[in-house]
Amino acid sequence: MKDSAILFVLLIFTACQAPSTTKTETTKAPNIEKTVFRTTGSVERLSEAINELITKDAKIEVLADGFTWTEGPLWIENGQYVLFSDIPPNRIMKWSEKEGLSLYLTPSGYTGEKERAGEPGSNGLILDAAGNLVLCQHGDRRMAKMTTALNNPQPQFETIVDSYEGKRLNSPNDAIYDSQGNLYFTDPPYGLAGNVDDPAKEIDFQGVYRYSKDGQLSLISDKITRPNGIGLSPDEKTLYVACSDPKAATWTAFTLNEDGTVASERLFHDATGSQEKGLPDGLKVDKKGNIWATGPGGVWVFNPAGEVLGKIKTGEATSNCALDAAQKTLYMTCDDYLMRIKL
Repeated sequence: MKDSAILFVLLIFTACQAPSTTKTETTKAPNIEKTVFRTTGSVERLSEAINELITKDAKIEVLADGFTWTEGPLWIENGQYVLFSDIPPNRIMKWSEKEGLSLYLTPSGYTGEKERAGEPGSNGLILDAAGNLVLCQHGDRRMAKMTTALNNPQPQFETIVDSYEGKRLNSPNDAIYDSQGNLYFTDPPYGLAGNVDDPAKEIDFQGVYRYSKDGQLSLISDKITRPNGIGLSPDEKTLYVACSDPKAATWTAFTLNEDGTVASERLFHDATGSQEKGLPDGLKVDKKGNIWATGPGGVWVFNPAGEVLGKIKTGEATSNCALDAAQKTLYMTCDDYLMRIKL
């Protein structure tokens, strides 16, 4: 009876553990430990130019696992850690080389009292010019700012924008600020409990928007069926938007005028029909204009001309990615994992 009780306690303790950091530790010398992470996947090199971005011996490391659906990674330079959303549990997690994994904030995307289904948590995470955390909040259907400091996270939020022409947004997904303080974001239906057929959906399209620094919301496009990841070229003349529709798995490039309005648009790349796991999702643009875009198989690396230089093949449905400040490491949210590759 005593042994059975002990076994029961051990089972309960194990079941209640938080997501794990998948690592082992090896000792190279007395009192010196180095963390060694499990590796996975591979790098597909389609052009010699990829070798200038990813070293030939680079490995994809699994930093943490055990989540539900990870998204929106964001590198915080002042603190040396990465934040990322775990959407269904409505929380943001934090990982650092020094401290490992911890819970950062909950709730993160839905602050209502009534339970709701679907994907209520935050999705994309960015910083504004003042260093405030700005969240794409699925459940609350808005772009919002956390009103406490980064080092004192509290579920206290201020609405930035939550409606278009008097109708509630669907569920903002990803976002980026330009240097002028204008906010660009996408608004697919993924955060609605019933997705595109949810009776609470008020806008009859999925939009790409620009929220100007003076508080005006304008529609950039209502033609992308599932707008998702979004990014700007270094000169801010091109806006890239991913479409995560399996029937139109594409990336679109919008040419912008000086005032941030759209001059023209073109198909940047079409991955429709790929048999690899995943769809075009989050993306980031580096200082040289290369686009790191999650898509079928992992992360696709494009040069500004649209040539695919290579792919970081994670083996998982890869949702988003983030570069550190030095652009020497790419962090990736991949299904229930957090991964990285050193560049």
